[in-house]
Amino acid sequence: MSDENTPAPERSQRLQIDWPRLQAAAQAGDISPEQAERLWARWAGDAIAPARFSFTHVLYYFGGLLAIGAMTLFMTLGWELFGAWGVLLLSVGYGVGAVAVARHLQGRGLHIPAGILATLAVCLVPLAAWSVQSGLGLWPEGGPDSYRDYHRLIDWRWLTLELLTLAAAVVMLWWLRLPFMVMPVAVTLWYLNMDVAHMLTRQEGFDWEFTRDVSLLFGLATCAIAVWVDLRCRLASDPRDRQDFAFWLYLFGAIMFWCGLSFRESDSELSKLGYALINVVLVFLGAAIARRVFTVFGAIGVAGYVGYLSYKVFADSLLFPFVLTLLGLGFVALGIWWQRREARIHARLAGWLPAALRPLAQG
Repeated sequence: MSDENTPAPERSQRLQIDWPRLQAAAQAGDISPEQAERLWARWAGDAIAPARFSFTHVLYYFGGLLAIGAMTLFMTLGWELFGAWGVLLLSVGYGVGAVAVARHLQGRGLHIPAGILATLAVCLVPLAAWSVQSGLGLWPEGGPDSYRDYHRLIDWRWLTLELLTLAAAVVMLWWLRLPFMVMPVAVTLWYLNMDVAHMLTRQEGFDWEFTRDVSLLFGLATCAIAVWVDLRCRLASDPRDRQDFAFWLYLFGAIMFWCGLSFRESDSELSKLGYALINVVLVFLGAAIARRVFTVFGAIGVAGYVGYLSYKVFADSLLFPFVLTLLGLGFVALGIWWQRREARIHARLAGWLPAALRPLAQG
């Protein structure tokens, strides 16, 4: 017979749990990555459990973006000495090597550098596509004839490169599930909206107004895709899918929409007021779904409208600076009041959202 006072073996044992073991448990699906970070922060004595951006991350992103830029933005004419097929072999070789290293790093739990290497492979897809088209003589006549212009010139001839990049990125995301890989998707959608506008006009030069309107529509569509991705990630049962895959889509979608909206010209005071109100909505939308990019752009838009009032509408007013100062101090006071009641306000704003979007606010 065992003594009732004898502690159970599993309770009397001391277990040493370190960060790699918590990461392994998250990868196995026993707990979510967020739960692993919170547990580790609690055990380490950090009550806030912030996601720390350390100097290691700076080195990761700085080095990775240098490598990506070297193979994309800073491509030199010297590469053309290799010829189309030589460039194809180099880009494929670099891409395969980057994917192999990314898989190795992912297996070791180094997800940030793995994502950067996988992103490099995706960024090489347009270079490989251009090489194939040039090598086979399928590149359309007229317009840019060098890959160096891909990131500089707007032209419909880049559409095949962009569509192939999107397709490759979707396949890679499905395979590796690393959030940073969404970055080239968002950038490519940005390029795509301008090149589609050029294709629809099919004219030399730059149709600013039409491109601006297409940017606004593409921005709305990209933000809608971001919401859909965000919802799927937050409701996913697999921990690998519960990562922030929507960040870059929100960022570039907001840029396209806000720039398309802000560069519209109007002589109507009513339309300018409408622009300001849309930006106010963006501020509260960002607070409701916890996406600061909307709040930042909305605040910039409201500030721009206030500046317009100052320099145009109330240019000769003696009272306007005083009123504006009081308004600014009022916003500071509002910020203090908001900070004290942020959780309650956030919950109330989330209650105004449609039922399908409430998981974003709860996330």
